[in-house]
Amino acid sequence: MSFYKSESYIKDLEIAVKATVGIEKLFGSSVLIAGGSGLIGSYMADMLLYANKHMDAGIKVYAMDLSAERMTARFEGAPSDMLELVEHNVNDVPDFDFHVDYIIHAASPAFPAAFNSDPVGTVMSNILGTKYLLDFGRDHGAKRMLYISSGEVYGQGDLSLESFEESYAGYVDPTSPRSCYPNGKRAAETLCVSYTKQFGLDTVIVRPSHTYGPTVTKADNRANAQFVNKGLAGEDIVLNSAGNQMRSYTYLADSASAILTVLASGESGNAYNIANSNSRTTIAGYAKEVAAQTGTKVIFADPDEVAKAEMTPIAKQVLSSSKLESLGWKGQFDVSEGISHTLRIMRELD
Repeated sequence: MSFYKSESYIKDLEIAVKATVGIEKLFGSSVLIAGGSGLIGSYMADMLLYANKHMDAGIKVYAMDLSAERMTARFEGAPSDMLELVEHNVNDVPDFDFHVDYIIHAASPAFPAAFNSDPVGTVMSNILGTKYLLDFGRDHGAKRMLYISSGEVYGQGDLSLESFEESYAGYVDPTSPRSCYPNGKRAAETLCVSYTKQFGLDTVIVRPSHTYGPTVTKADNRANAQFVNKGLAGEDIVLNSAGNQMRSYTYLADSASAILTVLASGESGNAYNIANSNSRTTIAGYAKEVAAQTGTKVIFADPDEVAKAEMTPIAKQVLSSSKLESLGWKGQFDVSEGISHTLRIMRELD
């Protein structure tokens, strides 16, 4: 079953579109989404297509991914009159030539298995991929490029802080291969603001917290994705640690509406955390909520060598949402609601 036959999925799209501040500014424009079949990228594409169908938005959506097959499968059944699929690897110089008003760079490995197996590719999709998209935007008169960074840029932050604001720098060990992801993101952020200063290309940056939802890809081995998959399969959820690390968790509909709010209404050259102040818990707390809603149990176990290699050193990643909320955005889902919606939609897809 495709997403577009899931009533719950369509309802969440409606909630997300209505929560997007200034979405009408995007009406009649064209938007290129790199990483268009991924967790967040594909959902934003669906939001824009929903706005076309129900609000006569007239937004041309270019969904870009390195696999045409993956995109075709992901968007099967989508309203296609304003959707164009672009097969392209973000690490290559663009071989397409068309005008776009807005560019969203959501193309990057974002899960531990990729960081462990392909740290070079993880770095380069952020640095080189960002440069090529910035050049494309500059050469084709784009109004704005939005770069999707990560809350991981704060690294091993000060545990005494209640939450990390955008001005906080944190610490990332540059000599750790695991830093391929946060340091790639950090460098790309600097590249974006440098293009704004040197070439006048309007850029904005978002730093999503831990985002989860039904569009998670099969390759994604992040803990929250594994917890949901285990719960849906009726299997016990295994934690390879005590799970005491505190996290901001953001349901996909909230994350995507917040990002499009920044695209439409954010201040040029600025970074915005993507988080919901009402959606914070520990890793164990998230796992226990999934278990409670699926009738399974959480089991604590010692990690094997693979799990150890993929573990994050980040003890706390709670992001302040004050700057985002100053744009008028408000989160719609707490952790319990977000998990409930994720499970319901994924069950409908089976």
